Amino acid sequence: MLITSRENPQVKLAVRVRESARARRAQGLFFLEGFRLCADALSSGYEPEILFATQAAQRKYPIEHENITLISESVAQKLADTQSPQGIFGLFRLREQPVGLRREAIAPPRVIALENLQDPANLGAAARTAEALGLGGLIVSGGCDVYHPKALRASMGALLRLCVTQVDDLPEFLHAMELPCYAAVPEQDAIPVQRCDFSNGAVVVIGNEGSGLSAEAIEACEHRLTIPMAGQGESLNAAAAATIIIWEMMK
Repeated sequence: MLITSRENPQVKLAVRVRESARARRAQGLFFLEGFRLCADALSSGYEPEILFATQAAQRKYPIEHENITLISESVAQKLADTQSPQGIFGLFRLREQPVGLRREAIAPPRVIALENLQDPANLGAAARTAEALGLGGLIVSGGCDVYHPKALRASMGALLRLCVTQVDDLPEFLHAMELPCYAAVPEQDAIPVQRCDFSNGAVVVIGNEGSGLSAEAIEACEHRLTIPMAGQGESLNAAAAATIIIWEMMK
């Protein structure tokens, strides 16, 4: 079967899921684009609702699945969320993400918490760094959707593999943690991150790109840390701050 109509119900569903967190929750699905991400999702055990591929993409990329729906190039352009689409797309079923820590995480564990991040690219980049450097887990509270296509793409699939704990009340969650909690703040009197002792494990909380951490989240942490800055800049974006902090935590 070859889908040639951009008004096909399955195509329209995929576009809704791609564009809307509400649709993702209502349908229990998330959208992926590209061979690498779709293959990663399949290998990570995510069940595909439907896989789309152009005829050219099917010849070029070795998608190991028996049920692929062929689409025209015009339909691929409607589905695409990137400048240079590969012609492979998928709707996958949401599942409960693992809560807790990665089995292979070092002990005592190191974890970062992200509060109210608005840019999905920052969320994805932080997750990619967390996985690459062996962080024990990721806590996400508020902000953009973990399954936002741009977050998944920026994470190179790390958000599908990490232990991600999503919480509504971050301060309450931090109070219950049995690890030292550090609030990342742009304050000169906070502890420079390179002088922090993470040997007993830690949760480091990183805030929103514009306004930083909420007062409640800072209050829930026993310690404050900062990244010393030179020059005129007062702060880094969330992804850059997360990269530096995770590196220091995992040294």
